[in-house]
Amino acid sequence: MSENIRLQLFVVLVGVLLLAGKFTAFILTNSNAILTDALESIINVVAGAFSLYSLVLSARPRDENHPYGHGKIEFVAATLEGSLIIVAGGAIMFKSVFNLIEPVPLQKLDIGMLLIAASGVINFVVGFLTERRGKQSNSMVLEAGGKHLQTDAYSTAGILIGLVLIYLTDQIWLDSVVAILFGLMIGITGYRILRSSIAGIMDEADYELLKRIVNVLNENRHENWIDIHNLRVIKYGSTLHIDCHLTVPWYLNVLEAHDEVEAVAMVIREKIDPSIELFIHTDPCIAPSCAICTKTDCEVRRQAFMARVEWDFDKVIADRKHGTY
Repeated sequence: MSENIRLQLFVVLVGVLLLAGKFTAFILTNSNAILTDALESIINVVAGAFSLYSLVLSARPRDENHPYGHGKIEFVAATLEGSLIIVAGGAIMFKSVFNLIEPVPLQKLDIGMLLIAASGVINFVVGFLTERRGKQSNSMVLEAGGKHLQTDAYSTAGILIGLVLIYLTDQIWLDSVVAILFGLMIGITGYRILRSSIAGIMDEADYELLKRIVNVLNENRHENWIDIHNLRVIKYGSTLHIDCHLTVPWYLNVLEAHDEVEAVAMVIREKIDPSIELFIHTDPCIAPSCAICTKTDCEVRRQAFMARVEWDFDKVIADRKHGTY
């Protein structure tokens, strides 16, 4: 069992325990604010269980039906989690508005506050560890789940402040107002997770990652790398697939061109992520390439060298060879 799967299993088990604690607090207090936390915990458990399944599935080796592996399931899991969070936020706000009109008496707030405070601390610690592991392993499921748990902890802190005010002032209507505010916050969080996961499903360009790759290539370029263009990145869960075109001197034999491809791959894996998969197509240089080619020992140069072209984001993602433009 991989470390990611073990961590997510732990997250689910903790979520079940916190769910029981929060609903106990709600039953004791009748507080809408505490119900807000409890409903979000249901989402945590359901989404966490699906995320666990997605991690197990994405860890399977690629097969004939899935030549790029099963990693895309992680985006589906994150989509479900974001959708459920939005639904929970809407349900919380609906009930809280109703209770502004028809207030429900509160009771045993002191015990409820203790239970909620403890759950908030646990959620934050687990969320922090989960998000950190997600970033280290490029797992969108773990990263999204970790952010959700930390947001849950922040909302718990805000709810706790509201409960203290209610406890001190005995103003019951504050309970529904606090719940509405944090229901809105939960909905916004769900939208962000949903937006990010759909972007992954649609293979939306990750500009930040592309810029990192371009900077690394520009800083470590070799003499035979005349230009790199048509750079693209596709995410399959925690696995990144990169494809691009590499322009090399036209007279290199197949073995020499292959060595240059391997050199590009080595730089990206060392500087970005060792698990990246690369598909690099080699192009032969053409006469206009001579003007930007820094190779000093070329015996077949057709044009005088004019200037070194710095590889920037716009040039490298474009589907054309570099020139003196």
